[in-house]
Amino acid sequence: MALQGKGRLIMQSSLVMVVVLVALAAAITAEAAAQPRPGCLTQCGNLTVPFPFGMEVGCYKDDKFFINCSSSTNPPTAYLMQGNLPVTDISLEEGEIQVKQFVARDCYDKQGVRTNSLDPQLWVSPYTISSTKNKFVAVGCDTYALFKGYGADEERFFTGCMSLCDSLDSAEKDSCSGIGCCQTSIPSGLKNQTLELSSYYNHTFIKGSNPCGYAFVVQEGQFNFSPETSFQQLKSNNMLPMILNWEIGNESCRAAQKSVDYPCHNKTKCVDRNTNKTSASSGYFCQCLPGYQGNPYLPDGCQDIDECALNPNLCNNGVCKNLAGNYSCSCNSGYKNQDAITCIKSASAISLKITLGVCLSFLVLLVLVFSIYCGVNRRKLKKQQEKFFKQIGGLLLRQQLTRYNRSIETASIFSKEELKKMTDNYDEKRKIGEGGYGLVYKGILPADKTEVAIKMSKVSAPITDSLEFANEVILLSQINHKNVVKLLGCCLETQTPILVYEFISNGSLYDHLHGKDRKEQLSLETRLKIASGTAEALSYLHHSISNPIIHRDVKSMNILLDKNYVAKVADFGASRLVLEDQNQLDTLVQGTIGYLDPEYLQSNILTDKSDVYSFGVVLAELLT
Repeated sequence: MALQGKGRLIMQSSLVMVVVLVALAAAITAEAAAQPRPGCLTQCGNLTVPFPFGMEVGCYKDDKFFINCSSSTNPPTAYLMQGNLPVTDISLEEGEIQVKQFVARDCYDKQGVRTNSLDPQLWVSPYTISSTKNKFVAVGCDTYALFKGYGADEERFFTGCMSLCDSLDSAEKDSCSGIGCCQTSIPSGLKNQTLELSSYYNHTFIKGSNPCGYAFVVQEGQFNFSPETSFQQLKSNNMLPMILNWEIGNESCRAAQKSVDYPCHNKTKCVDRNTNKTSASSGYFCQCLPGYQGNPYLPDGCQDIDECALNPNLCNNGVCKNLAGNYSCSCNSGYKNQDAITCIKSASAISLKITLGVCLSFLVLLVLVFSIYCGVNRRKLKKQQEKFFKQIGGLLLRQQLTRYNRSIETASIFSKEELKKMTDNYDEKRKIGEGGYGLVYKGILPADKTEVAIKMSKVSAPITDSLEFANEVILLSQINHKNVVKLLGCCLETQTPILVYEFISNGSLYDHLHGKDRKEQLSLETRLKIASGTAEALSYLHHSISNPIIHRDVKSMNILLDKNYVAKVADFGASRLVLEDQNQLDTLVQGTIGYLDPEYLQSNILTDKSDVYSFGVVLAELLT
């Protein structure tokens, strides 16, 4: 709570400073600004002392700028003038000096007897206490604090605040809002101060171990209240930093510039302390012009800043060129200067960018439409494959294979994509045969690199009886005879199934007997071996399996030979199953002219004798 004494409390507002080239302000180093007079000492402990301040006779402008460097401490301590205020920093740019001031304290024991008390006084004339950089703070749970001060005309000011609380349990960290900590602003233009601190109840009702109150003027940002640590910090540290204002002269800039001993040198400007009436203080100080850095109180003390060297990326889309007190940007190709330091795209570059943007947008749209088109086609193809799979009896076949896989080896179901990979997308180099039924390609199983023969139908004819087809695949895959080509699997994603057989490397009997590139002449022994193997295969198909199979197209082209000339009966595309209690089938005539049984041709009645007749024609070929 702010208290008012005699005199009017002057309203506070922030000191408005016009800052040009904010990014370069951080690059101005303390060393460049803190130039001393030649031959004068520059360092006192950790403090750099620039002119108009000095530590020796002849090195400071007048008595108020004297810095007393005491060697009684290690490192040495700098004091303001002849007083006992330690100086910790000097700012030429802002006309400010940082000093340390004593903290007021008021402590009691458990019986409420005062054990320690300090109400410090400060006289800093001709300096003034900065009202924009300092705050008056009181810390404690049974504490009220008063701040008394006098201005240049001996006008007296009072302000203060109080903090009452049972304990610090509800106090917030970094919040000086009245619980354990209170704060208020101070008037401007004050040249001295007195801090008075007291307690209402002598801290007798406070819960906790902090029977002390504290009050102090402190530089903003240099004290952050914390109920856990602040009391210990203040107990061990009896001085805190505060900011004082100083001026190089007491009159206004307008009056000072008419004086013969005007202290602001080349490349400088004069700054009135009470600009815009933000301070009750009068007087002025000097600053280097924007684009310069150094000490404005020395001849040639303000030197040009090489902005380009400090920030190589200062010019966007251009090359930086340093100028006296400034810089310029030479724009890259495709850009032009809006002003000396701003590069914007030229009209031609903007047009090119628009054109490229339109073309790129069109290309993206085209790719998007094409992707959607491909996605729709993939979905259509997927649905069509699923339709064929169901029509052919894929679900039924999968169930049957799952059941049989528990006990015997059966065929596999391949996808259309798997067959494409196995045949290099049905490369012409992989084609190994072509007949009336379809095309045969050589493929390689990816799992074990086994060579297989993949047979595709030329005609897209749908399967009319899916149950019969599933049974045929199951039975054919169960055939395990050395003279019968084994069915390894099928693909059901096309209208007509694609069959996968074991690969026989030595071609067909027809190739060896009648082919254009006739192979080596077969010996009689080999011919008899082929005839015997074919006969064993037909006997196995007719009599040795549960549901006999009539091949219906026995011919030399459908008898394959492996590398040892072992006969392998192949191509069961026209074959028919003979169910139980059947010994003949009434069916349409199918086969190859010259090999067809005449009785079957006339009666349409198919029996195993029809295969025997066709085998007889093959025997005639072998013998002749």
